[in-house]
Amino acid sequence: MNIPENLYYTNDHEWIKVEGNTGIVGVTDFAQHQLGDIVFVDVTSVGETLAEGDTFGTIEAVKTVSDLFLPVDAEVTGFNEALNDEPELINKDPYNAGWIVKVNITDTSKLSGLLNAEQYKALVEA
Repeated sequence: MNIPENLYYTNDHEWIKVEGNTGIVGVTDFAQHQLGDIVFVDVTSVGETLAEGDTFGTIEAVKTVSDLFLPVDAEVTGFNEALNDEPELINKDPYNAGWIVKVNITDTSKLSGLLNAEQYKALVEA
């Protein structure tokens, strides 16, 4: 299972890559395996400021629909438009081409409450 060292993770299987106050959010390799073939991603929160744990969209696989939760307090500033035509990018490349939203982090102190790669690996292997 792929768990990059340079990301933060949530217990709900989202990841965030942080550069300054900007973040890129997606679902983990573990999550996409659990979901199966992803067929649709719905994000209607672009332009909204949300709190950590708030739902920013949904992800639909062949057999289920799951909410997507924001890892930190942030404004959702963009959506990966490529997912409109190729939602399966999340299955193929969850940490790069399959990213879901860009955010402007409003409280970077919340990052300290997220999991590092080692902690996330322990979570999914438990």
